[in-house]
Order: sequence, then structure tokens, then C-alpha cells
Amino acid sequence: MSARFDCADPDQRIQGLAEAETALRRGELVVIPTDTVYGIAAEAFDPVAVEGLLKAKGRGRDMPPPVLVGTVRAAMALVMDLGAAGKDLIDEFWPGALTIICRSSPTLVWDLGDTKGTVAVRMPLHPVALELLKRTGPLAVSSANVSGRPPATSCDEAMAQLGDSVSVYLDAGPCPGDVPSTIVDLTGTVPRLLRRGVIPAERLRDVILLEVVDEAAPEDPAGAVPEDPAGAVPEDPARAVAEDAPVEVFHDLPAGIPDDAGEAAVIGEDAPGEAAVTGQDAPGEAVRGGEDVADQANHARRDAAE
Repeated sequence: MSARFDCADPDQRIQGLAEAETALRRGELVVIPTDTVYGIAAEAFDPVAVEGLLKAKGRGRDMPPPVLVGTVRAAMALVMDLGAAGKDLIDEFWPGALTIICRSSPTLVWDLGDTKGTVAVRMPLHPVALELLKRTGPLAVSSANVSGRPPATSCDEAMAQLGDSVSVYLDAGPCPGDVPSTIVDLTGTVPRLLRRGVIPAERLRDVILLEVVDEAAPEDPAGAVPEDPAGAVPEDPARAVAEDAPVEVFHDLPAGIPDDAGEAAVIGEDAPGEAAVTGQDAPGEAVRGGEDVADQANHARRDAAE
């Protein structure tokens, strides 16, 4: 039977975070709040857990989940290279409603699905989500809904759709809205806007040179992209996004596109300080090739906690 914890109650929040961490380490699923919509989370380095996440949503390997992180350093351990544009975007918008798609580090041994060497990463702006992520390290997170149905913006909606397939539900009240995170693809020569979301293209262009896929697309973020937030992207990321947009605001974006799972305020968190990439050492050593999945997960968790 699933356990539900009211994170508005300090005692239940402490207990709920501890239970969620334990469940995730056992390979079970947890529903967490974000600054967009509720998300369903699994240990990113546990292929069986990720498979369970996809099964709970009724999705296949062609729609890999995005990855949420609690620190910039943890994100850097997962990607091949952020590049100048990626660092500028992170410095300006993380933690927050921006998902970036990058080439994943070739040293990682994990299985998020048919990612084609990419990963969608986001650092959410939500105190409960960030606290859990700093305990566990990177998590595979998709919108908390059955594929094809609206993303859950409350814990009740998530429970109604996912039921006992989830071990722990962290209830932080209704999400602030149903608009997904903005998604930018950094795998090409020029950054591309793949999904319109909370952060408008104009704000992005204040920071980087940006190509917008389908400039004439409507401003409706839910219609602009499919449903799934943080994962890997198919060979044609633009097509993938358009086929399944999560409302991370958790929309389930296809490969390489993470659901938005952040929170509106980082109360008591130092997360914003993590946004500055300059001066940090890229934790390329954090996840080393040749180690088994458990060792890699431990390294990633260590980076996330630092």
C-alpha cells in the first residue's frame, strides 16, 4: 500500500523525505511536487526502476524520462559538455523551469530508454524536490500521470492515476500552474527552442543566441510539445518533442526531454548559489567508466550532496 505525507506538516515532511529516499534506493517509485506539475520519480541509475516508471505511465522505451538534479555539479557529471550557452542558461535560469538537452557523458552506464546518447536535465525550483534530490542524487522523473492523460497538478490527481504503482507520495499542495518547463536543445551548433513554456523565447534571447523551431508555433506551451520532461532525445529532437509533451508542468516529453519538476520557492535552500558554473570544477570524474551502476550512482549522489 502507498504511503502519503503532507509536506506542509514539518514532522510529516521529515518522515516523508526519509521514506521517499529509502523507497527510491529499493528501486521503488515516488511522486514528488515541482514548480510545474507533480512528477513520478525513480533512481536514474537503476534500469529496473526506470522500466517500472515507464510501465506505471504506460509508456515505451521510445519515451525516456528526463533527469532532475539538485545541484549544477550533479548535472555536469551527467553531460558531455554544457558549452558556453549551457553555462549561461544555467547561471540565469536554474533552479527553475528550464530543461536543457545535452549529449550525455559516454562514461555513464545507465539505461533511461532509447535516448540516442542524449539526456534532458533540469534543476527544479521547489524546496521539497530539491531536498530529496540532494539526498538521492539524480532522479529519472516524468510527469505524474498515465500517458495520454493530463499531468497531475495535485497529489490527489497523481494518486487517482498511478495508485499503488507508487510507494510514496509527497504532498506539497497544488502546483502553481499547468505550464511546462521551457526546453532548449544544446546538442547542435546553435541552441534550439524545442518547447515553449514558463520561460519565453524573448528571455532566452537576452542570454544566448537561439533558434526557434517553428517560429509560427502558438504560444500555448501545452500544445507546443508532447508530454515528458527529462530524458534523452531521438535523432530528431524537434520531432520527438512534438510527439509527446509532458507538463512538468510535467509534460512527458520523448527521449531526452525531462518533465518540469521544480518548486516556486527554494525556502531554506542554497540552490540558487549552485547556479553559477564559473569557478566550479566539472565533476567529470564523478561517474567513471568501468565501474558498476551502484558505484556510479554513489559518485553521482556524492556530487549532488556537495
